[in-house]
Amino acid sequence: MSPLLSARGITRYFGDRIACRDVDFDLWPGEVLGVVGESGSGKTTLLNCLAGRLAPDAGAVTYDSMAYGPVEVHALSEARRRLLSRTEWGFVSQDPREGLRMGVSAGANIGERLMAVGARHYGDIRHTALDWLERVEIARDRLDDRPSAYSGGMRQRLQIARNLVSSPRLVFMDEPTGGLDVSVQARILDLLRGLVNTLHLSAVLVTHDLGVARLLTHRLMVMQGGAVVEHGLTDQVLDDPRHAYTQMLVASILPV
Repeated sequence: MSPLLSARGITRYFGDRIACRDVDFDLWPGEVLGVVGESGSGKTTLLNCLAGRLAPDAGAVTYDSMAYGPVEVHALSEARRRLLSRTEWGFVSQDPREGLRMGVSAGANIGERLMAVGARHYGDIRHTALDWLERVEIARDRLDDRPSAYSGGMRQRLQIARNLVSSPRLVFMDEPTGGLDVSVQARILDLLRGLVNTLHLSAVLVTHDLGVARLLTHRLMVMQGGAVVEHGLTDQVLDDPRHAYTQMLVASILPV
């Protein structure tokens, strides 16, 4: 079996500052990889490089695509990379307004992804959109409402539906529960955990919350100052951290 996604030597600078340095890893089909660290550790920069949203200054990202086989993500044309992001990939942003079209209905947001993978029959698209609203715990009668009429938690659930309706092979998630109330976070986490297991998704999850990482990921990378300082199975890293920085992160969430 080949890796679904491979990163080799990913490095990115912002001026004189190193945001990401020499990151290497393989992501396997059906695996959820967590990337954790404090703000400024480089985890979101890494995610954007992996997803083709930001070009690295050095290194390569290889994805084993359905359409073309293994491709170097940043060597693709903009059109092919955009097609990949609409069909085989999903991207769940921390702020759902970045991942939704706020000026069209919830049904249209979901339907656009279906049309990107070839759906054309209006009735089938609407039926699938209604089914997905139910899956993410949004009432069916909200299908024709715009996301601007939704609460923050509902927008995040709609963004998840928009990204997963087309059965992507790989999903990038950037702090998907960040900025939400604790009770809303719990519902989103339960939803994501169920969908990841049911759909056998591969995903890269960026989070500063080690509890989220433990619930959703199989393997964990800990970043500090743009570099990966620890990497291993999630429970192993969190229960027996080796690096001083990881030990500090784990200690910070323990009750006093």
